[in-house]
Amino acid sequence: MAVGCESPMHATSSGLLQGDNPLHYALPLAIVQICLVLVLTRVLAYLLRPLRQPRVVAEIIGGILLGPSALGRNQKYLHTIFPSSSLTVLDTLANLGLLFFLFLVGTELDPRSLRRTGKKALCIALAGITLPFVLGIGTSFALRSTIAKGVNQAPFLVFMGVALSITAFPVLARILAELKLLTTDVGRMAMSAAAVNDVAAWILLALAIALSGSASPIVSLWVLLCGTGFVLICILIAPIIFNWMAKQCSEGEPVNELYVCATLAIVLAAGFVTDAIGIHALFGAFVVGVLVPKEGPFAGALVEKVEDLVSGLFLPLYFVSSGLKTNVATIQGAQSWGLLVLVIATSCFGKIAGTVVVSLLSKMSVQESLALGFLMNTKGLVELIVLNIGKDKGVLNDQVFAIMVLMALFTTFMTTPLVIAIYKPAKMAVTEYKHRTIMRKDTSKQLRILTCFHGTRNIPTLINLIEASRGTEKKEGLRIYAMHLLELTERPSAILMVHKARKNGLPLLNKGQVGESNQVIVAFETFGQLSKVSIRPTTAISAMSSMHEDIIASAERKRVSMIILPFHKHQRLDGHFETTRAALRNVNRRVLQHAPCSVSILVDRGLGGASHVSAGEVDYTVLVLFLGGHDDREALAYGMRVAEHPGITLNVVRFVIDQEVVGASVHVDIVENVYPKQELEEDENFLADLKQKSTGDGSVIFEERIVKDVTETIEVIRAYKKCNLFIVGRMSEGQLVSAFDTKNDCPELGPLGNLLTSPEISTTASVLVVQKYRSELSQESLSSLKVGDSARADETQV
Repeated sequence: MAVGCESPMHATSSGLLQGDNPLHYALPLAIVQICLVLVLTRVLAYLLRPLRQPRVVAEIIGGILLGPSALGRNQKYLHTIFPSSSLTVLDTLANLGLLFFLFLVGTELDPRSLRRTGKKALCIALAGITLPFVLGIGTSFALRSTIAKGVNQAPFLVFMGVALSITAFPVLARILAELKLLTTDVGRMAMSAAAVNDVAAWILLALAIALSGSASPIVSLWVLLCGTGFVLICILIAPIIFNWMAKQCSEGEPVNELYVCATLAIVLAAGFVTDAIGIHALFGAFVVGVLVPKEGPFAGALVEKVEDLVSGLFLPLYFVSSGLKTNVATIQGAQSWGLLVLVIATSCFGKIAGTVVVSLLSKMSVQESLALGFLMNTKGLVELIVLNIGKDKGVLNDQVFAIMVLMALFTTFMTTPLVIAIYKPAKMAVTEYKHRTIMRKDTSKQLRILTCFHGTRNIPTLINLIEASRGTEKKEGLRIYAMHLLELTERPSAILMVHKARKNGLPLLNKGQVGESNQVIVAFETFGQLSKVSIRPTTAISAMSSMHEDIIASAERKRVSMIILPFHKHQRLDGHFETTRAALRNVNRRVLQHAPCSVSILVDRGLGGASHVSAGEVDYTVLVLFLGGHDDREALAYGMRVAEHPGITLNVVRFVIDQEVVGASVHVDIVENVYPKQELEEDENFLADLKQKSTGDGSVIFEERIVKDVTETIEVIRAYKKCNLFIVGRMSEGQLVSAFDTKNDCPELGPLGNLLTSPEISTTASVLVVQKYRSELSQESLSSLKVGDSARADETQV
């Protein structure tokens, strides 16, 4: 008997004007499907952002909503947007995107890091796999006796065990970064255990697929043997090819397109081979990704070429493909809902209990053990891959598939809120945090500074500033925490960056440019060894909107006296400034507003040139402009610290208004009696104290310049434009300050900072703008940080 089948779609239409409906043709229909998926998933991701959920949760929910569980209940919509004749094209695109995504996941996994995994992490990983796997097998018997009758027992047991024991490594890494836990003991342990879990899960999944392919044990055995042979051949041959390609790629040079295309072709070929063997095309792509060398620019170039198109465009289609197979309506009656509760409870109990017990035996605290258990219970994309393969192989029916998808969604969704509720790393007691400013009675105590940077551009100036700040050998010295600020994005390469930064604990600069990163690390380490400075590189990885939280939290943990931030603009060759990135400005403003210590912004004009200046060759002139007030006193205190360096001469210029001008009515730009007498006395006492403490060897020069107005003040400053570094207070106080133009481009720099970065002062000197810590900033200071958020300033060039 002949079986009628739907005719295949043509690729393109002739257009509406010629009577063709574009939705009846493969290409325009695929475009509509992709656009619909992207809009829905991005909207859901935005709505779930306050709950700090990873994007994979939004994509799973979006897939379910587009499928027969929600919108698909309308048959007209389902047959119009997702007709059965289009599903082959949709599944092909989704699986092709998934193929390359698994290649990217493989590039994240460094086999050498597995060999370095400690015994504690290995035991936690094994416990987190074994117990849920056993419970998954037990649950499979309950399912087979009720809603999964007649399925092949052996593959069903293994699929259920794998589905319940998986930890989604990419999703876990993003959750850890979002919760600021990457650098904690719990974060490091979770990442190490998840990497081991990831490898074990893929091996078990390969076993499950081999068992599901045929009823014959002999065929399954041959599939496993051929799969093992494929992996061994790849291990022997692929590294030779990839290492040769990597050697041809020079640092700082673009990677040859031929090598990128050849690698992508190898990925496709490996996928074809594993599919022909009978495992799955995904395995071939994953194995190739694991074998790609992680060092050098080659891996970074591959990821950059592939990631945006794959993860942003094609991967969401995989969630829709899964959603079209998920029909929550199939879960009917008390028995089905009871089985859903059983599966969720078994999955959570097995993963959490197994992890917690071993963690407690490893002498971790109860809070840390529970947090680690919840983190290891994260499912996500890898879980969906397992379930879809099981559905395609006929191992999971519609009802079991729907139950398992809801289980994956629930366990992933619950991770973030539960970890936030349970695990709160203890903050440093306020009483222990004494030295929050540079100004202090006992200047012999160790000075701690947190310096932040976004890239290699500011490193030479930063190191030269550290050299200038090291003080005398009689003191306890200077400790610097050099923090590389990395933006966490939804791109897969961000997870590769997270993994590398967690692994080595050092800044990773310009992903893929490991040689450059090593040069910077070596520069910091060499400088620390040659000088009397203790330098500890560290990394903060977070979204731009929350990056200030990382900086502030680190300052509190390290009990630093000052945070040094990079200016959000960089100097062009013509001497003018242009915005590096607008979001960096908001990071600086939030740190200034909420910092637990003094803060300074470094405007880099190349202090000491483009390389580190050794201690014996330092010959700088540093100028402190003093108008008065808290910030100016803190700036001067830092200047006095700098003046202790034998190669530095400090000029302190204090501006005083001509008394004749103050009393004259014709000078309207000077406002009388705006500076409290108490503040003026504090300025006088502070200056007198510093003059008394100065060595008298000529390294510190105090000058008092009497000026009539702002114009004369600017002329005086111009006379010192050949100095190497200006140090000024952010919000200077006094009669003269009120005459400065408050409508400036960068209010966070204050009046003097804006003047020194404007074309009015033509200088090559770098500028350090200092804000002193106060338990509560003045209203004027707070107002200046909120000015101009949507104004012209940020995008204009100075």
